[in-house]
Amino acid sequence: MDRFDAMQAFARVVEAGSFTKAADTLHMSKTTVTQLVQQLEARLRVKLLNRTTRRVNLTADGAAYYERVVRLLADMDDAETSLSSASAAPRGRLRVDVPSPLARTIIVPALPAFHARYPDIQFDMGVSDRMVDLLGESVDCVVRGGELTDQSLMARHVGDLRLGVYAAPGYLERAGTPVHPLELEDSHHRVVGFLWARLGTALPYAMRRGGEDLRLHGRYVLAVDDGNAYLEAGLAGLGVLWLPDYMAKAPLARGELAPLFEDWEMDPIPMYVAFPPNRHVSAKLRVFIDWIIELMARHAPVMPRAPR
Repeated sequence: MDRFDAMQAFARVVEAGSFTKAADTLHMSKTTVTQLVQQLEARLRVKLLNRTTRRVNLTADGAAYYERVVRLLADMDDAETSLSSASAAPRGRLRVDVPSPLARTIIVPALPAFHARYPDIQFDMGVSDRMVDLLGESVDCVVRGGELTDQSLMARHVGDLRLGVYAAPGYLERAGTPVHPLELEDSHHRVVGFLWARLGTALPYAMRRGGEDLRLHGRYVLAVDDGNAYLEAGLAGLGVLWLPDYMAKAPLARGELAPLFEDWEMDPIPMYVAFPPNRHVSAKLRVFIDWIIELMARHAPVMPRAPR
């Protein structure tokens, strides 16, 4: 038995919650992963895991051992990284999940420059607006907009998305151009709804000007849970949109969207990089986070919070 492989397999089973998921992320067979964990238990003469048909759970001994294994694997990774050119050239596979519009508009177009800087980092990138189980899916980090509800995660505030209100010229010709946000509550106006993954529902849109402070719901004929589909619905004239500047920039330049209520203010959407608290921040993850901060500083820098 290779003790390193066995400890790595054990840690991945704990993080993934199953032997099957752990085997997939380690590129091993489920049988091999099972045998490694069994051999580790035999060597230690303790039961590390309780197996059920639905999930794998740690025993008390397993929980204590897992904490030590995570630290040991992290120390080994740091030791390797500190040698030769490893610290200057992080390498390995990085599993990340990012919102679809951010991936299409900002992250993926900038990846050639990242790859030129770090050619030995391989990305497995999930592109979605869904909730991600970082431990269960063995994801190293996620980039997400909105306040984080999972307080167990470690997070870095990497940017703020300024918002504006827009509509397609065709929609405005048909429904008229509203001059006050409350007009969007009228029966002849429509918005495009966005279903937030963590809630499964559309949230009201907050706007303010002077002493006016509004929370608008509007009526929609379509609500979606994907940012790219949300934009396309607005371009198709299905309703009014609330968009981050980076998503609106190109359609505005092409005349496909027109701005509304430019004298009204909206709170920006904070952007975070989040990762599990027990996941070692490897060299490759550190440089990715630093790169995301650089990228967002150019497209959506962190804004000072004005007193309310």
